[in-house]
Amino acid sequence: MTTGPLRDDEQDVLSETERVLRRDRRFDRRMRTLARHRRPLSARSARCRPRPWTVAVPLAVSVALMAAGIETSEPAVFWAFAALWPLTLYSMFRLLCRWTEP
Repeated sequence: MTTGPLRDDEQDVLSETERVLRRDRRFDRRMRTLARHRRPLSARSARCRPRPWTVAVPLAVSVALMAAGIETSEPAVFWAFAALWPLTLYSMFRLLCRWTEP
């Protein structure tokens, strides 16, 4: 693949494509709103910075559900624990990442 300037025929094709796309108002509006609302992945994941209490609460509930599930052997308790535990681990991981950032 070349990195130099485009040949004249390639530039003509590119210019024609851009001209056709600019005439499409719906496509243009979508592209403008996408550019304005999209952030890089690092900026989006930086918004999810849990505080210690937002990790402690699901952790306490998970431990309580685990203890209740061991004690009662109720399937509903096991399923509640199974649904909450991955979210708790993810938030714990994000908190650890936040604490170790430079």
